[in-house]
Amino acid sequence: MPATEQTLLQRAQQGDQSAFAQLYQQGVGRVYAIAWRLLANRARAEEAVQETFLRVWQQLPGFRGESAFSSWLHRLAVGTSIDLWRKDKGLRLEDGESLPELGYCPAEQGEQQQQLESAIQRLPAQARAVFVLYALEGYPHQEIATLLNIAEGSSKAHYHRARQLLQEYLNEH
Repeated sequence: MPATEQTLLQRAQQGDQSAFAQLYQQGVGRVYAIAWRLLANRARAEEAVQETFLRVWQQLPGFRGESAFSSWLHRLAVGTSIDLWRKDKGLRLEDGESLPELGYCPAEQGEQQQQLESAIQRLPAQARAVFVLYALEGYPHQEIATLLNIAEGSSKAHYHRARQLLQEYLNEH
């Protein structure tokens, strides 16, 4: 019988590395997807995943379970990715770099999902970050403004621009 998330959490909080490895395996796909979408660069997304799970390991003993572990992990992944995003807003796909398999999208979404993901990656950095946080991750504009150190109106404007650009990119196909 597989260990429950609660059991894994308790064991990991006590320093059990195998329990932490199982939590990592359960969450790495989602963390990578968030990082990839925000950073649009495979190496930086991998760096964000490593940094996120380093933070999880360091902060796990203080995790009190007031929210679901998956919510807490998601929050750390977004925060870590945004920290890296701020360091270099200009990251773009490298020549010849293809969209990686995000590991959680059903195969039947296939080509249409790939086109959407590719179009998202083509967005300017700020518009991409706002679009991902608002449309895909469900953050309100006020919180996005705080996270990205921009005005709430700017967040809304970047989202509107991102939608326009996405429509243009997708109409090309």
